[in-house]
Amino acid sequence: MSVVRDNKTGALIPPAETTTSKKRLYSVLIAAFLGWMFDGLEMGIFPLIARPALLQMQTAHGLPLTDAFVGQWMGYVTAAFLLGAALGGVVFGWLGDKIGRVRAMAASILCYSLFTGLVYFATEPWHLAATRFVAALGMGGEWSLGVALVMEVWPEKHRPLMAGIIGAAANVGFALIAVIGIFFKVTVDSWRWVALVGAAPALLTFVMRIFVPESEKWHAAVKSGTKSRPLAEILSPPLLKYTLIATALSSVALIGTWGSVQWLPLWADKMAGAGDPTAKAYTQAASAIGAIVGCLLGAWIGGFLSRRVSYFLLSLGSLLACGVLFRGFDSYGPAFLSMTFIVGGVTAAFYGWLPLYLPELFPTRVRATGQGLSFNAGRILAAVGAVQMGALMQTFNGSYAQAGAVITLVYAVGMVIVWLAPETKGKPLPA
Repeated sequence: MSVVRDNKTGALIPPAETTTSKKRLYSVLIAAFLGWMFDGLEMGIFPLIARPALLQMQTAHGLPLTDAFVGQWMGYVTAAFLLGAALGGVVFGWLGDKIGRVRAMAASILCYSLFTGLVYFATEPWHLAATRFVAALGMGGEWSLGVALVMEVWPEKHRPLMAGIIGAAANVGFALIAVIGIFFKVTVDSWRWVALVGAAPALLTFVMRIFVPESEKWHAAVKSGTKSRPLAEILSPPLLKYTLIATALSSVALIGTWGSVQWLPLWADKMAGAGDPTAKAYTQAASAIGAIVGCLLGAWIGGFLSRRVSYFLLSLGSLLACGVLFRGFDSYGPAFLSMTFIVGGVTAAFYGWLPLYLPELFPTRVRATGQGLSFNAGRILAAVGAVQMGALMQTFNGSYAQAGAVITLVYAVGMVIVWLAPETKGKPLPA
């Protein structure tokens, strides 16, 4: 039997205790991974059903079928989703600092799964916006809670790998819903059944409450007796500067994703036409698979290089890749899907980098609130980007490519603002 020693004290650790510790680590990782994976599945549902749903609603109201209408409402619904996620990040992040990461995360999953399922009953475009807004409350909260839980439980040396795994989880969900779309053709007559799939993750909440342990660091922070006012603290010096820089860095990634990359399935659907209803699913699958790889690489690059240099390189790569896609393609096919894979990977690499970096800015007592507010406040600016994408599409006569080429210039902003951020590589999480 191998001997296991504590890394700090050198003391022998009983085998039973070591086994229990490993079970604890993996149960936390699995719960956070599944929570964020289903979050990604829920987010991926709407790009898949948006165009068929909105076209059906146009027909029901006797309106002419136009992608300008689809683009306009896609912008509104995406903006509602992002605003809901921003609010949810604050509400559930605050809740996680107050009642614990696990209980708050279970509540967030229940929220997003039930209200995504309710999209099945939507008959008006504003119904889509309303249900997506409430579902997004839970989606915004799940990210901050899952990241806080994993980063507080797993040892520091594993943080880059954990960041990459958590970042990739959402894109596994994107890929899963895309596979469903490939085998189950999403049309104006069938899109509601895809929305109903979104209610399934509600079952995960019962498992989490029974098997997933709470963060010991959170328990220690509560037992310390220090009165915590998470929201007030992160919006006041000295933490305010970290909140602002984290929001800015998150905003660049989110605007690029939600203002343009999320629209690729709709663009593919338009280019392929009614003859190929699987085009949007294949496009989403290509983007999601690329994003899984990108998240792992983004976290690895962030751990290998400095945090600032890695973010700069991700911004530069995203700017160049999006420029090639939106300015160089006008037809759907293998080349388009290949470039979509690359764009999906480069632009999603931020979501492996952010779970690594944001927890390093905030102490334990306010970590869930701090990173939840910062990441999800970025969604408010991304909501503006989504609405602008819809407006630009009308300006460019329904052209997804021209509108996307403009929105993705935001990555140039990221190349500048990252140099205002503190460098945290090699430092432990703030206590």
